[in-house]
Amino acid sequence: MSATTAPPLRIHGLTRRSGSFTAVQDLDLGVQAGEILGFLGPNGAGKTTTLRCASGLLRPHRGEILVAGASLAGEPQRARRALGFVPDRPFLYLRLTGREFLELVGALYDVPAREAVVRGGALLDRLELGTASDDLIETYSQGMRQKVAVAAALIHDPPLLLLDEPLIGLDPQGARTLKDLLRERALAGSGVLVSTHLLEVAERLCDRVAIIHRGRLLASGTLAELRGTGSQATLEDVFLQLVREGETT
Repeated sequence: MSATTAPPLRIHGLTRRSGSFTAVQDLDLGVQAGEILGFLGPNGAGKTTTLRCASGLLRPHRGEILVAGASLAGEPQRARRALGFVPDRPFLYLRLTGREFLELVGALYDVPAREAVVRGGALLDRLELGTASDDLIETYSQGMRQKVAVAAALIHDPPLLLLDEPLIGLDPQGARTLKDLLRERALAGSGVLVSTHLLEVAERLCDRVAIIHRGRLLASGTLAELRGTGSQATLEDVFLQLVREGETT
């Protein structure tokens, strides 16, 4: 990961509309180096839209997104090279093997060929795909394809990792492996933003959480900060209470 003093992600005043519907409005959000930030909200809250804007797949109608200090609007190539994105529905070339796909993605990010081979092999082994690395992706299960998408997001060793519901399709062992890998990335200094509906997972995995509803940020902080002094509420309790309050504002 390249050294940088800028935080992996800063979002200021993000607004994104779809026709007359405002999916995200005036959103401020940040991910620090070395942390896993859980991005939580009900269905349709604006999580996926935010992640797609932060990855450069969607253009905001208003606001600024900085990835490792680079503006997505002003320096799109530099910003995109500093992030890895695992969307909710990853696109993979099914007629390539897992190994070939990672080498292709590495080339797109200008990772030297030999380095891409080494990194790709290490990622496939780490994600328990080593024995299937030379099989066509079309033969992979949903969980295996999800792991390949994660490996592709990491092949260029970005300082920011964005994941939209990454545990979908993974069995318990695969989910544990991915959670361990995300923690390793954070310990190495990367920032990780993960959207999930699995509140128990978020409570155990994430250093902080940000809760969004109807396109607006309701609250962000550690679980202790969101609970308040003396409370033993779970993240689920806090989440449901904030969403109920958000319904009335």
